[in-house]
Amino acid sequence: MAGNDHEFGGQHTEIKLAIVEAYLKRYSAALHNWCKQVWYIDAFAGTGSRTVRVAAKDGNLFEEPVPEHIVQRRGSAQIAIDVLPQFERLVFMDIKPRHVAALRELQGRHSDRDITVLQGDANGLIQAEIAWDGWRSTRAVMFLDPYGMNVEWETLKQIAATKAIDVWYLFPLSGLYRQAAHDLASIDASKERAVTRMLGTDAWKGELYSKNQPPIGDLFGEETTEQLRRNEDVAGLERYVKARLKTVFPEVLDPFPLPPNQKPQRFSLFCAISNSSPKAISLARSFGRDILKSTSQ
Repeated sequence: MAGNDHEFGGQHTEIKLAIVEAYLKRYSAALHNWCKQVWYIDAFAGTGSRTVRVAAKDGNLFEEPVPEHIVQRRGSAQIAIDVLPQFERLVFMDIKPRHVAALRELQGRHSDRDITVLQGDANGLIQAEIAWDGWRSTRAVMFLDPYGMNVEWETLKQIAATKAIDVWYLFPLSGLYRQAAHDLASIDASKERAVTRMLGTDAWKGELYSKNQPPIGDLFGEETTEQLRRNEDVAGLERYVKARLKTVFPEVLDPFPLPPNQKPQRFSLFCAISNSSPKAISLARSFGRDILKSTSQ
């Protein structure tokens, strides 16, 4: 049997999966009322399970103490399989051989379901998988929980072009603010390309950076070089990402910060809707906002 445990997850893992599961349940129940096919696509599916370290608990008059221990919990792939009404098709993707082996074992345990397991780079797999003309009668939810800054802007554009896929995207905000350093001059060519691939434009250099101060003379009266510094903090970067997503998706909900109530914020969980019909947007907005609001409380 392939090792099917995914890496340890923190509080933000529990929360993001709870949010996605709640959305999948509502989405599947609503869309099956009028749509022939409802799919789930997981582009970084992991193994189907995850290893969680449960902290020790002190005893009291009524309970024995519990030592720290390890438990296995469902990952996003297994959660999607368990959703009712069932998805007509589930597509699990991953680049890591060990993860793919575990996903194929999961597929084998649910041989009565239409499950596809694909190995390779998520961008290429997504673009190939969604490039068909059957979306008029099919709807899908896609979960993007990338390894680092792996989701390319071209992939997001093609997802939006289907007009049929709702996307939950765990955006690596910490990756952006690490690559887009405070001083533009300190960003090397490799980091520039990475940010541009993720944001879909090189205009970020002019939009996120400005002159720190007017040129001043040095001790000898010679003018020094102006320094371009990032003019947005972490919250501003998050707003910028949302604005970029809204250039291709008809609706993008305000993101949920992860980890919640902790600094520095590492991730932003976005929900982006590709169907431009008012009914579809209203439905997804209602589901998403209710879930995010209840999670915040």
